[in-house]
Parts: sequence; structure tokens; C-alpha cells
Amino acid sequence: MTASVEENPAEPARADSTVFLVLVAISFSHLLNDMIQSLVTSIYPILKASFHLDFGQIGLISLVFQVTASLLQPFVGLFTDRRPLPHSLTIGMGFSLAGLLLLSVAPTYGVLLLAAACVGLGSSIFHPESSRIARMASGGRHGLAQSIFQVGGNTGQAIGPLAAAILVVPNGQGSIAWFSIIALIAMVVLWNVGGWFGRNRARAPNRSSRATIGGVVLSSRMVAISLGILVALLFSKFIYLAAFANYYTFYLIDRFGVSVQGAQIYLFIFLASSAVGTFFGGPLGDRFGRKAVIWVSILGILPFSLAMPYVGLTATVVLSVFIGLIISSAFSAIIVYAQELMPGKIGLVSGLFFGLAFGLGGVGAAALGELADWTSIEYVFWIVSFLPAIGLLTGLLPDIEGNRRRAAAKA
Repeated sequence: MTASVEENPAEPARADSTVFLVLVAISFSHLLNDMIQSLVTSIYPILKASFHLDFGQIGLISLVFQVTASLLQPFVGLFTDRRPLPHSLTIGMGFSLAGLLLLSVAPTYGVLLLAAACVGLGSSIFHPESSRIARMASGGRHGLAQSIFQVGGNTGQAIGPLAAAILVVPNGQGSIAWFSIIALIAMVVLWNVGGWFGRNRARAPNRSSRATIGGVVLSSRMVAISLGILVALLFSKFIYLAAFANYYTFYLIDRFGVSVQGAQIYLFIFLASSAVGTFFGGPLGDRFGRKAVIWVSILGILPFSLAMPYVGLTATVVLSVFIGLIISSAFSAIIVYAQELMPGKIGLVSGLFFGLAFGLGGVGAAALGELADWTSIEYVFWIVSFLPAIGLLTGLLPDIEGNRRRAAAKA
């Protein structure tokens, strides 16, 4: 952004306005995209009853959906690092549109799996490129830009269950087709975002391959170790969140006897708190460093996660709010930290980490579904409550921002 303002000194306000509008547009598109994704998981109780599915089959739907959404993301990111495709986002949303229409008329379990795969494919195209565009439009405030981008997605995830409770539960599977309007709106917005991207490719990051600390390039070994630690932290975060996204409604229904609509509202409360926490993670990372935010957001929920299996309904809802607020701040910080480890491969890194997030969620959903069939939903929430302890690994990450600040102060 700085270069753009220097080249056009008479129009700094206009440049800043354009960047802000792009961030808002890409965040809004993320809201619509993730609302569609969240809708798929929110209607599991309806699909379970309509198609007489067991938890293992529900888990398989999530596996197909999440793995489809994850496997292609690194390849999309790697390809577009080398050859940007400004309007690929619109094409990706077209796959999500097809998935929604299929889901609304699916007569068999096999068609449900195909519909889930289409929605997942749309997401696999959306996330790497939209994350790149958010960084391009950041003006150097990478954490803030990622948070604006991510808060749209988390808000969409929160709205999905509420929309399902209001529209799909009373009206049945066919009413899912109404959500195709959302996909069409997103396609129009993304077409305009793609136009901005095509006109502003010069904002793309430099091709430097690795991060530096005080002018010293991090070794390949340190970058690999750091990426491995970040993957372990993603495992902790997204397997735990898979329990909430896919089975929290069943947990509330089985343990406390709440209605399907009531359980979806409680899921909305959890996801809304996650959206709020997502917004603050990026700016806090810009201010205090990404490592500090990652440390607090993963390990910080451990007392709450350990307590939740032993408390009543009201306390469960309250604890879920704290968990959502704290753990959701991690992802923006992890994404920006990973991008700074490999600043010349933004698309690849974004695709890899968004892909891992979806893939881990899918594998986790399938595994937890099978575990629930063998044991119980309550046992699932007890076993995953220990996962945040993996956050202790954060201490092994290099303090990139802190060391840079100290090196700058000595210069």
C-alpha cells in the first residue's frame, strides 16, 4: 500500500479507501462462503433423521466435505503463486452453488456425499486466494487484515446454524435451495474483488523465501521445525473445534435434553463468540507478537476445556463462550506467523494451513463420530478436553517479531 500512495501522492485517501473496501468485500465473501459451509454441518440432525444415518455416516459426510476442501488448497496456492488467476474466486463459489442445489434435492446418501464434495471444492479454491488478497490489501498491518478476513468467516460459521434453525428445520431439506441466493451474491462480489486483484498485482509480497531475524535468514531446519510446531497446534485447535462444530448439538441434546433448535442456538452462541475472538487475535498479534497470541489462545483454554464435561447446561454454555473467544484468536496469528516464515510463498502457505485446518477438521469429525458410536458423545467431549495442552509446544517457536524489534533498537 505504501508504494501505491507514494506513486499517487495526490490520491492517498482514495488508495486507503480502496484497500479498506477490498478488505470488507473479501471479509463479506468469507462470511457468505463459511455460512454455506456451516449450513452443511448444521443440518446433520435433519439428515440423520431423514436418511436414518448413524454417527459414523455423519462423520463420513464431514470427512468428504472437509478433505475435499483441504487437499486441493496447497496446490491452488502453489499454482497461483506462479500464475495469479484474478477470477478464480468466482469460479470456486460456483462449485459451492452447485453443491447447495444438489444438497436440497439429494435423494440418496451418495448424492449427499457428492453435494458435500462440491461445497468443499468451492472452499478449496476460495481460501488461499482470498487470504493472499487480504495480505495484499493490508498496508503492512497483516494481523489486522487477516483478522478482518477471518472474522467474516467466523461470523458466517455462526450464522449458519441460526439460519438452519430458522429456515431449514421447519421447512425441510428442499429449503436449502434458498441459500443458493447467497452463493450468487458472493459470486458478484468476488468478481469485483478479482478485478481489483488483477489491477493491483504489484501489491503482492516479495519473493524472499524465508523469514529473517535481525537481518539473519532463518535456516531451513528452523523453518521446518517451526512449521511442524504450527501443524501440531492446528491439530490441537481443529480437532477440538471439530467436536464442537459437528457434535456439540448432539452433546447438548443427549446430556441435557435440549431441542434441536435450542441446540443450534447454543451452537450459534459458541460460534458467535469465536467470531468476536477472531477479530482481536490479529491486532493483538500486531501489537504483542504472533507467538504470544498463539501461546495464550491454545494453552489458555485448557482450564475451561477440562471443566466443561463436569458442569451443568448453563455453565457449559458460559464455558463455551470463553473457549470460543480465546481459541479463535489463534488462527489469524498462526496464518500470519507461517506467512512470515515463507514470505515469498503466500498462496502455498495459506493453502497449506487452510487446507490442514479443513483436513484436520474432517479427519477429526470422522474419528470422533466413530468414537461416539463406540462409546458416547459425552466421552468424546471428555477426551478432547486434554488437546489444548499441546499449546505448550508454542514455547519452542522463534520469537520473530520480538527479535526483530530488539535488533532494530540496537541498530
